[in-house]
Amino acid sequence: MDLGIAGRTALVCASTGGLGRAIAEQLAAEGARTVVCGRREALAKQIAATLPRAVGVGVDLLADDGPAELFAATVAAFAAPDILVLNGPGPRPGAAADIGVDAVDAALDALVRQHVRLVSHALPVMRRRRWGRILAVGSSGVAAPLPNLALSNLGRAALAGYLKTLATEVAADGVTVNMLLPGRIETERTAAVDAANARRGGRTVADTRELSIATIPARRYGRPAEFAATAAFLCGAPASYITGTALRCDGGLVRSL
Repeated sequence: MDLGIAGRTALVCASTGGLGRAIAEQLAAEGARTVVCGRREALAKQIAATLPRAVGVGVDLLADDGPAELFAATVAAFAAPDILVLNGPGPRPGAAADIGVDAVDAALDALVRQHVRLVSHALPVMRRRRWGRILAVGSSGVAAPLPNLALSNLGRAALAGYLKTLATEVAADGVTVNMLLPGRIETERTAAVDAANARRGGRTVADTRELSIATIPARRYGRPAEFAATAAFLCGAPASYITGTALRCDGGLVRSL
């Protein structure tokens, strides 16, 4: 299938590892001019050098001027992004009863505010062009809040509400806004969550992993490439009538429709 994104500019946040990197690699393979970014500038540039048409940018998106800096670097390298993939590391695990206001503020900074700032830069150009894709990497916790991930559940649900509202406002301008919700995908973040759950439950990480896999109808963790392929489709021309949606890529983990 031709996704129709060859020559488009794609900005993928937090793309020096995990799901972000997999998405950047997939979009680049589809012919998009891709911006790889992260706090580790050397690593971002190293990854970009392996892709057909890509640049690496070192940036701290949690800094007040981080989103503006990243947007400007994208414009300087290629053009304003046609495709904006919102992504970032999740907050530390923890129970809802144990979190404080400062932790909530930090979670909202990481999962909501930086993304809203980036959208505010990219969206006006997308609307003028009458074409744009905004895709956020979420979590299955948006559909069914996950135990011991209270801050992630809170922040990602807030982002989902913002994006759903935005989707209805810009659909007529040719801009789609969606979320893609990973279940248990083989990433460093998943390994960290397994380790935290193992400590909390007094089990080994291996036993914790096996218990987790037993809850997934597919009976395995997903692969980053599988998730990235789904993301690329949502960023493509054939997905132009899909918007305001939170799509799960979770091997059947969440039992609701």
